[in-house]
Amino acid sequence: MHNPEFSRSPLALAVSSALLLGAFAQPLAAQEQDAEARAEADERITVTATRRPTTVNEIPYNISVLSGSELEERNIVDQVDVMRETPGITVVDRGYRNSGVINNIVIRGMNVDSAGNGDFAVNAVPTVSTYVNDTPLFANFILKDIDAVEILRGPQGTLYGSGSLAGTVRYRLNKPDLYSGYARVEGGLAQAEGSDGFNKNYFALVNQPLSDTMAVRGFLGRIDNAGIVDYANVYALNSSGEPLAQGGDIANGDPIFERVEDADTAEITYGRIGVLWQPNDNFSALFSHHFQDDDIGGRRQVTTGTNWVDGTEQPYDDYENGAVHREPAEREVSATSLELEWDLGFATLSSSTSDYEHEGTSTSDNSGFYAQNNWFAWYYGGSPRPLAIANRFYEDSGFTQELRLVSNGSNEFDWIIGAFYFDQDTASGQDSLMPGFRTWAQASGFDDTLASWGGTLTDQDFLYRDNRSVKELSFYGELTWNINDKLSTTVGLRHFDNDISNDTTIELPIYPGPANVDSDFDDNGTLFKANVSYDVTADMMWYATVSEGYRRGGTSAVPLTGAFAENPEYLSYEPDSVVNIETGIKGSVNRHNYSISLFRMDWEDPQLNIATPNWGFYAAVNGDEARSQGVEVEFKGFLTDSIKYNLGYAYVDAELTKDLVVPSGNQANPSSYVYAEAGEQLPSMAKNTFSAGLNHSMDLDSGFYLVSNVSAYYQSDSRNALGNNPKFDIDLPSFWIANASTTLHADDWKVTLFVKNIFNEEGVTGVLSEGYMGTDPDENFYGNSSKQYISQPRTIGVQFSYNFGW
Repeated sequence: MHNPEFSRSPLALAVSSALLLGAFAQPLAAQEQDAEARAEADERITVTATRRPTTVNEIPYNISVLSGSELEERNIVDQVDVMRETPGITVVDRGYRNSGVINNIVIRGMNVDSAGNGDFAVNAVPTVSTYVNDTPLFANFILKDIDAVEILRGPQGTLYGSGSLAGTVRYRLNKPDLYSGYARVEGGLAQAEGSDGFNKNYFALVNQPLSDTMAVRGFLGRIDNAGIVDYANVYALNSSGEPLAQGGDIANGDPIFERVEDADTAEITYGRIGVLWQPNDNFSALFSHHFQDDDIGGRRQVTTGTNWVDGTEQPYDDYENGAVHREPAEREVSATSLELEWDLGFATLSSSTSDYEHEGTSTSDNSGFYAQNNWFAWYYGGSPRPLAIANRFYEDSGFTQELRLVSNGSNEFDWIIGAFYFDQDTASGQDSLMPGFRTWAQASGFDDTLASWGGTLTDQDFLYRDNRSVKELSFYGELTWNINDKLSTTVGLRHFDNDISNDTTIELPIYPGPANVDSDFDDNGTLFKANVSYDVTADMMWYATVSEGYRRGGTSAVPLTGAFAENPEYLSYEPDSVVNIETGIKGSVNRHNYSISLFRMDWEDPQLNIATPNWGFYAAVNGDEARSQGVEVEFKGFLTDSIKYNLGYAYVDAELTKDLVVPSGNQANPSSYVYAEAGEQLPSMAKNTFSAGLNHSMDLDSGFYLVSNVSAYYQSDSRNALGNNPKFDIDLPSFWIANASTTLHADDWKVTLFVKNIFNEEGVTGVLSEGYMGTDPDENFYGNSSKQYISQPRTIGVQFSYNFGW
C-alpha cells in the first residue's frame, strides 16, 4: 500500500500544530451553548423523509441524518465523504470524472456489478434512489447550503418506488429565509499529495427578503482543482489527432511519447437560486433552480503495473496513469422545481413538480482492452502505433409530478396518500475510433488486405446509440394505527405501472453488420410494507419492519444476426425485488443517542450489468437469488460539556445464494455458463465498516471560539467483481481514512485549517486489471490502460468565510 512519508513543509507543520491545539486544549470558559441544549438540538433535527416532519428518534426504522451544520463543521462537500459518515454504506470512489454517470452508493451490500464500471451509462438503474428535495435525480451535486442529508437504509418501495431497492438518500436544501437579509463569501486554498498545483474554491451566498411574505436565496460556487495524476506516456498527436510516427515513417514508425503532468484537473461551476412565497401560515410555494457544470481533465485513477515504453519493462511511479491518450470528461446538469404546500386543517396537501436535464461526454483510452483481446493484430493489421479511444455521451431528462396528502396532528389513525408520475427520456452512445488507422493502412498496404476481407477503410470501428423512454404512474399510501400511547402499527402499499421502450442502433463500420433493435416492456405490481413500534420507555423505542423493494426491468440491445450475433436472451431483463425483515431499538440516555438494528434482505432476480461474452456489447441480465444480513449500530452524544462524538459500525454479510447463470452462444446455438457461484461475497461491500468522530469546542479571549474535528473511516476487505475470472476477481484491501480540522470563529468570520486523508491511504475501491486492459508489446502496445480507483490523497488546506448581515 502506498504510504509515502509525510512532507513536513511549513504549511503542514502549521496546520498540524493548529489541529492539535484545537483537539486537545482545555476550554478556558463556559461554552457558548451548554451541552444539554446542543444535544437536544441534535436530537430534534427535523426529518421529512417519511413525508411527515418528525425527528430521528421518533422514526420507527433505521435512518441516519447529517445536518448542514455537521457538513460544514467537517468540511464535507461531496457525496463520498457523506456516505463514509454512515455505517452499512460503501462507495466506489471514482473522483470527479464521470461522477454523474453511475450511482456509486452501495447500501447493505445490495450490488452485483463490478466496481470497475464507471465510464458508460449502464442498463439497469441503481439499487439506491437519490433525491434532491423531492426530485428523483442522481446528479452528484457539490454539497453546499444543505439543510440535511437523510439516508434511509433498506427498501423504501411504498414511499419512493422503483430504484429504492436497497435504500434512499435525500439531499434537503435550505429554503430562503423570510426574516433577515445576509450574505456569506468563502474562499479556500489547498494542496494534495502528488500535485504541483493548488486547489482553489470560491463560494458566495445571498439571502434577501423581498417582503414579509417573499424571499430569495441564491449561491454561486467555483472549484478549480489542480491535478494529481500524471499521464506518463501519451502519444504525441498531429493536428488531425493521429499519432505521430518516429522519423515520419507512417508505415513502420513507432509512436512518439509525451508526458502530461497533473492531468486530472477539475473545474466545476455550480449554483442555485430559490424563491419562497408564503402569504400566510397555511400556504407556501418554493421555486428553485439548481445547476452544475464539470470540466475534468483526466482520471484520478492510477496504473500500478508496468510498461515497455523505453523498450524494457518498467514500473509506473506513484500517481501515474499509463493511458496513451488523454481522457477528459464534461457534464452539465440542471434541475428546476416548484413545491407547493397547503395546510387544509385535517391534512397537508403537497405538490412537487420538477424538470431536469443531465448530460455528459468523456473520452476513454481503450487501447489496452483491444491489445489484451489481440484485436489490433487479428482484425486491424498490427499497426506500430495502435490507438483505440471511445468517445461516449449520456443524456437524461425527466419530468416528475407528485401529489401527496398527509394527515395533521396526533390521531388514533395517521395516514399518507399520494400519486406519482415520472416521464424520463435517456440516451447514451459511443463512437469507438482508431485515430490514424486509415492513414497507416494506406501507407502500409493493409487497405488492400482489409478490402479482400470485405472490410471498409475508416477510423471508426464501433457506433452505438441507445434511446430509452420510461413512463411510470404509481399510487401509494400508508396508514398508522396508534393503538395506545406506546404501541403503533403501520401498513403501506404502492401500486405501480411502468411503460418502457428502447430504440438501439449498433454499427461496426469497418466490418459492416448493423443491428437495429426496438423493444417495449410493460410492468406493473404492488409493493407492501408493515411496521410495528413500541415505546419501551419514554426514551427507548423498539420497532420491527417487513418491507418490499423493487427495481424496474428493461431492455438491452445486441445484434442477433451476422458475424457478431449474440444470444437473444440479452434483449430484455426482468424486474428484481427484495424482501427486508428488520428489527431494532433506538433512543437516548442522558446526552447520548443510540440506534441498533438487525436486518435480513432476500433479493430475487438481481440485475447484473454485463458485457456480452462474445463481443462485449452492453446488456443486463438477471441472476437468481442473493441475500444480505447484518447489524448496524450508531451512537451520538456528548462525552463532556465541550466534546461531542459520533460512532458507527456495521457488519454486512452479503452473498449469492444461488449460482448466477448468464446466456452465451447465439440465436442458432444458444447456451449459458455459470458467471458466479452460490456463496460468493457480493462486490463493493466491506463486511465491516466503522466511522468515528470527535468535535471539540472552546471559548478564547476577546469573543473568539475554536471548534475542532477529528474523524476516521474504516472498511475491511471487499471484492472488485463476482466470478472467478482473474481479470475481474480481485480482492480490494482494507483501508482507513482520517481527517482533521480546526476552525477559529469570530462574530463575522471564520478560518479553517484542515487535513484530509492524514495518513495518505490509497483507499482502492475499484480496479480495471492488467489482464483486462494492460500493456502488450506483442500487439505493439507499450503503454498500460489498467487502473485503480484511489481515494483523494492527503490534502492540506485553509478555508476562510465572512458573513454580512443587514
